Amino acid sequence: MRLHITSLLPLILLTTTLAFTPFLTSPRLSTSLFIRRGGKPRGPLRTIEVKPPMNTEIKSPTVRVTAPPTSTSTQTKDEVLGVMPTAEALALARERSVDLILINDGEIPVCKLVEYSKWRYMKEKKAKEVKKNSKSTEVKEVKMSYKIDVGDLNVRRKNALKFLKQGNRVKLSVQFKGREQSHIDLGYKLLSDFGESEGIKEWGVMEGKPKREGRQVSVMMSVRAERVKKERDIERQEENRLKNLERKKREEGGEEEEEEEELDLREEEEDEDEMEEEVESMGSEDKVVQDLFG
Repeated sequence: MRLHITSLLPLILLTTTLAFTPFLTSPRLSTSLFIRRGGKPRGPLRTIEVKPPMNTEIKSPTVRVTAPPTSTSTQTKDEVLGVMPTAEALALARERSVDLILINDGEIPVCKLVEYSKWRYMKEKKAKEVKKNSKSTEVKEVKMSYKIDVGDLNVRRKNALKFLKQGNRVKLSVQFKGREQSHIDLGYKLLSDFGESEGIKEWGVMEGKPKREGRQVSVMMSVRAERVKKERDIERQEENRLKNLERKKREEGGEEEEEEEELDLREEEEDEDEMEEEVESMGSEDKVVQDLFG
């Protein structure tokens, strides 16, 4: 009796599966297929903080030590305490209840006497200021029509001036639709008047002449470097003025405390003098009584 090969296929598959099952279930030969789904990982992102060497982690035998100015000091820069043995610097840190933090690892490492939490806060604050001052410029676009009304035009000027004051470049574009392209010369005139308007002329300068790009006329404007420099100088002057006011307040506060202490001492001395006079007067009265009734 002849059997067709197709009728034997299920039997062949079953025997093959049973034969290879021990190998597939072996811990050495078994493989697993993991499908990783896209998207963000679960849970909050963990940030690993890298701490600088400090206190006993400093291995150098000698260090150059600095310390931040005290609240009563008039100096704004760190105080340089000089080069000293590391053991002496650690003792000084324990005496002031602060940490000895390695700032610069050179031939003679530079260390600072300051609390780690305060040092980290000042470092983050300085990084934010640097990031704020070195902000990358963006391109902001101000669109308008050649038939724009006076009120809308003032709004566009206000927005463009705001972008320029933020340090961004501004793209001015006048758009035309259909048959409006026959009045393309009005777009050139509008952009020229826009750049010469009050406020815009003081802060921005056109990068070349307006040019046509398809159905619109556009021009780029950038911030005047001298204007940015002037604003930064004004900010520095204001910061210095506030620092001087705070310094004067601290000095006046110290003088007032000294005056109050002097007044307290004077009042104590006056009270002592009055008590001595009372005692002397009481002694004289006792003598008089004794003379009369003695």
